[in-house]
Amino acid sequence: MKNRKWILIALVVVVAGIVAWLVWGGTPKHRVTYVTTEVARRDINTSVTATGTLEPVTQVEVGTQVSGIVDKIYVDYNSEVKKGQVIAELDKINLLNSLATSKSNLASAQVELEYQERNYERMKALYDRQLIAATDYETAFYSYQTAKNAYDVSRNNLARAETDLGYATIYSPIDGVVLSKDVEEGQTVAASFSTPTLFLIANDLTAMQVIADVDEADIGEVTEGLRVNFTVDAFPNDIFEGFVTQVRQEATVTSNVVTYEVVISAHNPDLKLKPGMTANTTIYTLERRDVLSVSSKALRFTPEPILIGKEDEVIDTEAPYKLWTREGNVFRAHGVEIGITNGMLTEIISGIAEGTQVVSDISIGMPGEGNGNGNNQQGSTNPFMPGPPGRRR
Repeated sequence: MKNRKWILIALVVVVAGIVAWLVWGGTPKHRVTYVTTEVARRDINTSVTATGTLEPVTQVEVGTQVSGIVDKIYVDYNSEVKKGQVIAELDKINLLNSLATSKSNLASAQVELEYQERNYERMKALYDRQLIAATDYETAFYSYQTAKNAYDVSRNNLARAETDLGYATIYSPIDGVVLSKDVEEGQTVAASFSTPTLFLIANDLTAMQVIADVDEADIGEVTEGLRVNFTVDAFPNDIFEGFVTQVRQEATVTSNVVTYEVVISAHNPDLKLKPGMTANTTIYTLERRDVLSVSSKALRFTPEPILIGKEDEVIDTEAPYKLWTREGNVFRAHGVEIGITNGMLTEIISGIAEGTQVVSDISIGMPGEGNGNGNNQQGSTNPFMPGPPGRRR
């Protein structure tokens, strides 16, 4: 029994030793490769995205200022019209009757005015000779002024009746295309409280605009003249271009989200774009062409002692912004002056030459993994994350 006990103890010790050797010293060390990127000339852009709606640059709602029954309609959806063209007519019977009544009233008022004027002139002559009392003279003068005012009122009523009759014929106010027709022949329109809309006419569909809603966090970067690209769902493979023509000051609050309207021009020579389409816009708030730049990731790289070999040498600098190069076993920091950035790329103003390969990241793997040439483009692996059993980190 004692021998068996000692044998079991010996086996446990041997197994523990084998496991310890496998875990801490039985596997080869990880291989560290350094991801590099080139300092080169590139385009740097920053942008703001927003959703908007396509509209004609100029569109007019055509209505009527008089009530009545629609007698004739001469246009339909998509009809091309010219300025001054007759597009509809209302029934004119009641308006013609009103005009005739106004003419009769004016004639009666004119007769009354002429009589009262002659009577006033007689009374004035008698009053000047002191043959009548002042009361009779004043009564004649009063009747003359009343008749004169009544004549003016009748004349104005006639002019209004003539104008209303003219309103019964609806003309196109602009050259353009009929986008909507909201009435049919025989329909009654009432203009008692507001002007009813009969047609919506767009001036020129080859010149459109996008009304984009830009979030308040981004509106500070948007100014007039900025270049814009946008797409529509109807043509997902086409990219349309325009530029910002207006940034409106009025805010719109929807579900506690504040947005501002930005007007974007949209050329539409082939008439692909239609009013009401949803546009997904990209507003380029900053554009620099062919500037010396580097991946922004390289500016965040630092050769940590735990990740580099004991034989590697680190030559640092006190510059606030630096890029690292690796020549043999030497890591060298280069202080640089930076310019604009879009998060992915950063402009390099000075401090390092074009074409220099700088370290931007590391890649950690087992021996045989990666290409080992110091230009591995794979993502880095965190050395502190748990690895598979039996591997040493």
